Amino acid sequence: MSKHKFNNILLTGAAGALGEQLRKTLSQNCNLLKISDKEKLIKKFENEEVVQADLSYAEAMIDLTKNIDCVVHMGGQSVEGSWRNVLNSNIIGMYNLYEGCRKNKVKRVIWASSVHTVGFYPRSEVIDSKAPPRPDSNYGLSKVFGESLAQYYWDKYNIETVSVRIYSCLAEPKDHRILSTWLSYDDLRSLIIACINSPNVKHSIIFGVSNNDSLLIDNKYAKHIGYKPKDNGEKFRSLIEKKDGFIDSTDPLVTTHGGYFASSGHFDDE
Repeated sequence: MSKHKFNNILLTGAAGALGEQLRKTLSQNCNLLKISDKEKLIKKFENEEVVQADLSYAEAMIDLTKNIDCVVHMGGQSVEGSWRNVLNSNIIGMYNLYEGCRKNKVKRVIWASSVHTVGFYPRSEVIDSKAPPRPDSNYGLSKVFGESLAQYYWDKYNIETVSVRIYSCLAEPKDHRILSTWLSYDDLRSLIIACINSPNVKHSIIFGVSNNDSLLIDNKYAKHIGYKPKDNGEKFRSLIEKKDGFIDSTDPLVTTHGGYFASSGHFDDE
């Protein structure tokens, strides 16, 4: 009997910053780790299988998800961009991935949703996962679509999903806003493993943040995931205040959950 909950895991977006952070940990928690990206990848661990694939091609996603038990989806457009790019990567690509999962009977998907699904909430408001979406960008809108898609595939096809609303996943906070929104790399890894090992997730939404003093969210509806963050952005406050000074409370960076995404104009405007 396997010691792992899922024998075969697929990691998409493996060439990206978060995918790179997850490769070693995931390789230790499955028998086979299939890693994929549209960019070229090099095998690092003995149980890795490397596949170059583009989310926007439906047949490629059907092939990619064959013999997979669980998908950790870190692929797609990771920042604000043109509607065409966001559409191809995060909407068409997300649908293609889930169709591959449905046709190949994948059991669970864990994927990188975003703060930008709720980016227009003011920072004065602590929100939980029941708060209605308030996307702040093309990118945020595509992540709202992804969460709705995940709910649909759970309700209709019994594919479990954890939508991880990642706030700011970096080595360390770089500005005042991220003191509240920081997700350390160690906490990212522990969060994804908790999502893998949780016995029953249905479609769950969890906010991906560390144990920061000035949290903007409440994960009370995701306690069943068992995520216990350890890091705290507060230890970087003095360094950031020394570098940037004290920020004006009306600065768009700190007036909403989404920061500058919420205050920026439409990406496609010239």
